[in-house]
Amino acid sequence: MNRKTLTALVALAALAAPAAALEPLAQERHINDSLVQARVADVLRRGCPDLGARMVRAFNEARKLKRYALDRGYSEAQIDAFLDSREERQRIYREADRYMVANGVVNGEPETFCRLGREEIARKTIAGSLLVAR
Repeated sequence: MNRKTLTALVALAALAAPAAALEPLAQERHINDSLVQARVADVLRRGCPDLGARMVRAFNEARKLKRYALDRGYSEAQIDAFLDSREERQRIYREADRYMVANGVVNGEPETFCRLGREEIARKTIAGSLLVAR
């Protein structure tokens, strides 16, 4: 068998092989962690008068996250269904709330929101990258 024939057979086999099954988007760690951190940033900025949002950065990060999902083989329809799912949104909100409570945020106490926001900025977390101290 010559090299050209072998190359053609390898390419044909790759096309015929079933695509690797994708894990549900709800279980894709990078995507979920990023969405939780985005929610954390949003809640912190709303709860602290000294924090603002880096909206252009947030928009660019959302586009990068969508590109990440597409590059891993998720379809636009799968991404839209995940983002439109009330259950998934509530799950992400709960995870963000747990994170903030575990890090000392107390509803009705703006300074706790400000403190965590400043820490996130200093630690250069995803949430911190979406915030700006005023």
